[in-house]
Amino acid sequence: MWHMQYVRLGQSDLTVSRICMGCMGFGDAANGQHSWTLDEERSREIIKRGLDLGINCFGTAIGYQSGTSERYLGHALRDFAKREDVVVATKFLPRTPDEIEAGISGQQHIEQMVNTSLKNLGLSYVDLYIYHMWDYATPLYEIMEGLHRVVKAGKARYIGISNCFAWQLCKANALAEREGFPQFVSVQGHYNLIFREEEREMAPFCREENIAMTPYSALAGGRLSKRPGETSQRLEQDLYAKGKYDAAAQQDGEIIRRVAELADRRGVSMTEISLAWLLTKVTAPVVGATKPHHMEGAARAVELSLTPEECAYLEEPYPDR
Repeated sequence: MWHMQYVRLGQSDLTVSRICMGCMGFGDAANGQHSWTLDEERSREIIKRGLDLGINCFGTAIGYQSGTSERYLGHALRDFAKREDVVVATKFLPRTPDEIEAGISGQQHIEQMVNTSLKNLGLSYVDLYIYHMWDYATPLYEIMEGLHRVVKAGKARYIGISNCFAWQLCKANALAEREGFPQFVSVQGHYNLIFREEEREMAPFCREENIAMTPYSALAGGRLSKRPGETSQRLEQDLYAKGKYDAAAQQDGEIIRRVAELADRRGVSMTEISLAWLLTKVTAPVVGATKPHHMEGAARAVELSLTPEECAYLEEPYPDR
């Protein structure tokens, strides 16, 4: 039997499991952009399994399947967990063109978004409220003041950011520090063995500032957990991931081959190797699952230690450009 490990999330006082469950795969497919998402019954089964494995951190977003991912997660946590035992994160979207046209400010937009998310989740607060993607049409001050109001009202304990450049995170936290607003304690970027651009600026910046990295796409949409030639519904149908990875499939193939080779040598799964490597770099990867056993592989990775030589072997084919 393996044991989950826990760690402090950056400078916050949140304690999170080393694996965070990503809930993008949950929700009513009719309401979303993904055809492969799970209905409520199957979502509950995976959430329950995650809790049993010691996972206490769950990440969703208002944008996942029109809020149904938030609703499924909220129902399951209400039935299977105590509120104080779990760390719940959700994300808000940028203002829409219609909102901009109607003169709704960034502050008003964030207030509406958090209220809708809390209603979907059935919660009075979230532990971490995440800025999903940079809103170039809204002044940064409005975003940071809107988040300040959310924290002050007790609707979120801390704030995080996703999908940004290091300079944007630096600028946002400098503004927050100057104005006495909450600063971002975590960043959820795109980072895995075949996509390591975060190592150029984001990772050194986060180390310097003690900002937690909780990357998504930890297994590259399943590419780092399947042997060359193996496929799945998600690999076939996830156009978003295809757009990210297909162009580099040839160079990625050598890295994936090394993951498979190391998995055979160590007698473990490719999932365990890929995540064990990522766990040497970040606080807590966000791992999605569409079957209960996916979470088991993720949980086992926490106890798998790779040697420096093994890490170097996995990293070596990545192009230094």
